[in-house]
Amino acid sequence: MRKIKGVVVLLFLLDTASAQNPNFPSSLPRFTINGYVKDSLSGESILGASIIVSGQGGGQPKGVTSNQYGFYSLTLEVGTYTISASHVAYFSKPQTVTLNSNRSYDFELLPKTSSNSEVIVYARRRDANVKNAQMGKIDLSMTQIKNIPAFLGEIDLLKAIQLLPGVQNAGEGNAGFYVRGGGPDQNLIMLDDAVVYNTGHLFGFFSIFNSDAIKNVTLIKGGMPPQYGGRLSSVVDVTMKDGNMNKTEIEGGIGLIASRFSIQGPLKKNKASYIISARRTYADALAKPFIKKSSNFYGSGYFFYDLNAKVNYRFSEKDRLYLSGYFGRDVFDFNDTKRSFKTYIPWGNSTATLRWNHVFNRRLFSNTTLLFNDYKFKFSAAQDNFQIGLTSGIRDGNIKTDFDYYPLPNHKLKFGGLITYHKFIPNVVTGREDSIIFKPNNEGTKYAAETAIYAQDDWEIGEKWKINYGLRWSSFTQIGPYTKFIRDANGNKLDSNVYKSFEPVKAYGGLEPRITIRYAINDETSLKAAVTRNLQYIHLVSNSGNTLPTDLWVPSTYIVKPQISWLYAAGLFKNFEDNKYETSVELYYKDMRNQVEYKEGYTPSLSDPEDEFVFGKGWSYGAEFFVNKTKGRFTGWVGYTLSWTWRKFAQLNDGEKYPAKYDRRHDLSVVGNYEANKKWKFGAVFVYGTGNAITLPERFYIINGVLTQEYSKLNQYRMKAYHRMDLSATLTPLPKKKHKSYGYWIFSIYNVYSRLNPYFIYFDQTGSPYFGTLKVEARQVSLFPILPAVTWNFKF
Repeated sequence: MRKIKGVVVLLFLLDTASAQNPNFPSSLPRFTINGYVKDSLSGESILGASIIVSGQGGGQPKGVTSNQYGFYSLTLEVGTYTISASHVAYFSKPQTVTLNSNRSYDFELLPKTSSNSEVIVYARRRDANVKNAQMGKIDLSMTQIKNIPAFLGEIDLLKAIQLLPGVQNAGEGNAGFYVRGGGPDQNLIMLDDAVVYNTGHLFGFFSIFNSDAIKNVTLIKGGMPPQYGGRLSSVVDVTMKDGNMNKTEIEGGIGLIASRFSIQGPLKKNKASYIISARRTYADALAKPFIKKSSNFYGSGYFFYDLNAKVNYRFSEKDRLYLSGYFGRDVFDFNDTKRSFKTYIPWGNSTATLRWNHVFNRRLFSNTTLLFNDYKFKFSAAQDNFQIGLTSGIRDGNIKTDFDYYPLPNHKLKFGGLITYHKFIPNVVTGREDSIIFKPNNEGTKYAAETAIYAQDDWEIGEKWKINYGLRWSSFTQIGPYTKFIRDANGNKLDSNVYKSFEPVKAYGGLEPRITIRYAINDETSLKAAVTRNLQYIHLVSNSGNTLPTDLWVPSTYIVKPQISWLYAAGLFKNFEDNKYETSVELYYKDMRNQVEYKEGYTPSLSDPEDEFVFGKGWSYGAEFFVNKTKGRFTGWVGYTLSWTWRKFAQLNDGEKYPAKYDRRHDLSVVGNYEANKKWKFGAVFVYGTGNAITLPERFYIINGVLTQEYSKLNQYRMKAYHRMDLSATLTPLPKKKHKSYGYWIFSIYNVYSRLNPYFIYFDQTGSPYFGTLKVEARQVSLFPILPAVTWNFKF
């Protein structure tokens, strides 16, 4: 309660300071203009649009940014102003306003993709990277992502994120990623506010996000605002489309791997809309006719599918309701009739989000959200009369409320809170042989409650200084039902404590301060610095480099403590030639405590995985360089990261520090897009990265006729450097007559020069030790040579 009172006092002091701001003397009356920023064609809300005020009094223009739902609010002195709304993907729209009373105004912006004319100089404000206090935040529209060459023709937003500085891929063709030395579990990935625990299809080679259903992607890799929490490294906030308010649209595509189909439109024009989007692979369906029924493997196959759906209804100018959901599954079947063996392995995510927007008054906007998300993995196998099954997963229920308060143009306050109920399902094994049922002593399900409250102010102090500062308080409690066993030194159970439902077992909590400061040297140049503290209460410990369907999420308990990090960052941001070129250099240092790894020699079992954990610390540091060309026929960026990532565990590597498996000294990405004419667009990507750190055997011995290996210290060797080039071409035929429908082709080539990048290394043994002919050789396994693909997309 004291912490809650402290947050309330802080907000009161901030509001008082705003009211006394010398930039807005109290001698003149003030009025508020508020409204929404929308897409003029679809009626979709536009988040992250800049609303800039100029006019009366001269001086530095002031403004705000539209929130996640397109809402904005400006409180100004009486007078006449020019208010302009702009966004990276839209043409800007200025509006002259005489403000002598409170009023509402909605900006409707025309998307640039709707224009048939060639645009060389964009009419928009493009200095947000210099002007904003936020560090490490990048917004990507789906238009930008779709211009990047895609792996096997499947547009993938997570692979696009990997091309940004500070973000590293998890491996060849993989959608997993690491940010500034953090592990894969340290990224908070959300779809319409619902946490996604497993983001990969086909064991991580494709992400679960269907590009046709997505409106916007925001990556935050430094200076994380206090409304986000529970992870140490980054936030990937994915927003689904709301659905076209004005007309029905159908779009889709047919590719080598999967096909997509989406339909959206108004339920009631300008009041309610919907979108339904589906995607499915069809390798199983194409292969089935070629597998004879007499084959031992008839009935085997693999496929994945996604379904996104969303509906929204505007009850009034002050109230709007959204209901959205996602359901996706991977399904693997394998049959071997010769051995009477069959297996069935489905896994996937389900999410549901119900949101209520309410405008209390012209300066106070709220959003209340109910969330459900569920990740399940299931394995079942049978041979003759024997059957075995395994299940695991994690399930959450969440309620949260967020408020946006706009007291003055130089202040934007955000505050709110949340409660989450977690259910962690370990590996539960069952078996059956004829009428005999096996139920081993599986570890029990764990439960936890997580809460947080936060407050933040985005404060512009004059023309030079801007501060984004806030405070988050979070807590995490493991709760019953739970049985805590007391064990001897050998792990044998001696006694137990039984906790009833919702009875606290172990509680953690703490403050998470966040602050980012910007100093503007001039209109084109600024310096920024940030300090953030983060707590992470749930953990994913994996032997692999990516999130696999068999990996387990575990909570903080009386054994496992929360992970803690401090991130320090500073950067120089400068634009050139009227914001045609954006450049930045960022330096960072991250300190991480209570890191979790498996013990040396760990093998999976039915025991509680936390009994196999060891705990230590980690740290990473580096520099990120970014050059982005934003205007003209040729656009693109170059990103380079120089970094070091270390780990130190008392029980690993003899207590000495060692490079983390995702330590990568050099990471380079070059992205280019060229619009040749109205019919043809071309894209190219080149990536280079230092080889992954690995542990290899250094010596081989023959003991009693058995070849024995002696391994190096942890991650003392490197694979070969990773590099490849991808190309794409988009052909949009120009019809002789204007049609409501059109189609276009995307031709892409992955790994143009067929570089055989290392995926893993194994040692092959030939000959015999008895005859002195034993030979052991290291061999490299590579996955993808050159891979051409073609996709046909349509829209009407």
